[in-house]
Amino acid sequence: MLSQNTALISLGILVGLLWTTALVAQERQYTSHADADPEATALLDAVRHKYESYRSLEARFKLTIEIPEEAPYEDEGYLAQEGDRYRLELSDQLIVSDGQSVWVWLKANEEVQINDADPEDEGEVWTPRDLLTIYESEDFVYVLAGTAREGKRTLQAIEFKPLDRDSEYSKVRLLVDKNTHDILRVTTFQKDGTRMTLELLSLTPDRPLDASLFTFSKSLCPTCHYEDLRL
Repeated sequence: MLSQNTALISLGILVGLLWTTALVAQERQYTSHADADPEATALLDAVRHKYESYRSLEARFKLTIEIPEEAPYEDEGYLAQEGDRYRLELSDQLIVSDGQSVWVWLKANEEVQINDADPEDEGEVWTPRDLLTIYESEDFVYVLAGTAREGKRTLQAIEFKPLDRDSEYSKVRLLVDKNTHDILRVTTFQKDGTRMTLELLSLTPDRPLDASLFTFSKSLCPTCHYEDLRL
């Protein structure tokens, strides 16, 4: 059974989001953010500019969590984003933000947590935008880590290595279409052996989105316990 923290972290690694050998970074002695691969930076800039050009987006994705000595957990989810507002759905939880507040509904517990939406907050749940700016953080160094063919696509892997030795992650791997700059998969590798992979199944940009997607109504769970932690 997945813990609540593990599930929330897996969502954060989404949707955003943000892949094969951490050894590449180690062998080349990339030890600070300034050592990041300039070719990887150029590719990540192209990816970010593409996604930031969208006024809105909807995406379907598959989440796989592999924990040592446990059966893999698989789920499919939905993401909608427009500016600072977003909606992130999985079978067991829902995260909604209107840009000012964030609602986290843990369905099995019949609990809804409400927090302020703080763009500077480095909590467990990352917003989708964080996946496209992670490489600008001073907390990671990154490098190109090889290409592969998948159908008609040429895929480029980029690996992120956390600079904090106390980080729970050993690396993060991002897989990008080298020609279209589409994000295909993000995989996080934790030091305890847990591996989480988010695979993008479909993405629709610039579709008009109803404002109700970014609000949370108590009618969704009238019997839930609501914990309002907003200041």
